[in-house]
Amino acid sequence: MADNIGKSAESIIKAAVERGASDIHIKAGDAFRARIDGQLQPLTKQRLTPDQTKAIALRLIPLEEDRKRIDSIRDYDCSWGAAGVGRFRVNILRQRSSFMIVMRVIPFEVPSFEKLHLPKVLERVASEEHGLILVAGPRGGGKSSTTAAIINDINQRRRVHIVTLESPIEFLFRDLNSSITQREVGSDTESFVAGLGAALRQDPDVISIGDLRDAATADAALAAAEVGHLVISTLHATNAATTVSRAVALFSPDEQEPARLRLAETLRAVVAQRLIPRADGQGRCAVVEVMISTPEIRRHIRERRGPELREAVARGRELYGMQTFEQHLEDMVESGVVSPDVAQGMRGEMGGGNGGHG
Repeated sequence: MADNIGKSAESIIKAAVERGASDIHIKAGDAFRARIDGQLQPLTKQRLTPDQTKAIALRLIPLEEDRKRIDSIRDYDCSWGAAGVGRFRVNILRQRSSFMIVMRVIPFEVPSFEKLHLPKVLERVASEEHGLILVAGPRGGGKSSTTAAIINDINQRRRVHIVTLESPIEFLFRDLNSSITQREVGSDTESFVAGLGAALRQDPDVISIGDLRDAATADAALAAAEVGHLVISTLHATNAATTVSRAVALFSPDEQEPARLRLAETLRAVVAQRLIPRADGQGRCAVVEVMISTPEIRRHIRERRGPELREAVARGRELYGMQTFEQHLEDMVESGVVSPDVAQGMRGEMGGGNGGHG
């Protein structure tokens, strides 16, 4: 019975992927749902029972010891893949005492800048030899894909050792010109901080960290960047200025000023992005803000001048390739990629939020 449920679930998941789903929701008491073009849509009419959802969860959990403790699991992350279906980042959780599963679709093909239609300046960002690169945006905003594209560009162009620390591993990289070591937090290393400490002994040139989640991870990332490595990580933030303030806010109040000064010296670029509907109805595209570290940018970070950061980004377009969300939106409207109404709606959402306190 459980095996039949698992096979049926796989066929539904496969159909969702074929329709372009980015996420799949499986919940006791509800139908299968998938996020397609940003909208959560039902895939089936029949509602799942708690036992059916538990059976699907068991099929997705990779480790036998974890399957044995299924009844004590409250929050669980893993990756899962099946031939002919796809690869997924999986979160299993409890809600109202029953299981729910959220699956993020991971494309088999590692994305490129061209495939994602990202700004040409990111090739320059990827060529940095040391310092910190932050990729920012909301959950589900494409940060993982952009980070993978940066790593992919380095892998194709440079002869270096890249170490990734992920929870869980998403895109699978092949060694091209670079050698890539991918480590999963929880199975290959105890934590991001432990993995970072170990990575420094593994002759790395580039270290990619899944998320800056806390002060300890942020401190270790800054330390790695300070001693000459290129560190790439993601952060939940709305734009370049708030990315700076969010990174500083990870630290305790008495540590924030030293952290701000360290960030000003090590930061090389912030790539902030959001996904918005395309005018042709064919899915979504990324609108991207890019801030490159210049003497002026570093000064504004040190002096906590968030509004001035945004103005410096806008002025630095021609000379440095920087761009604000508004500038990129204008380009996309002019080229017909995004409709004026969608662009206006996004400007309304941003409101005055581009100031921040860098």
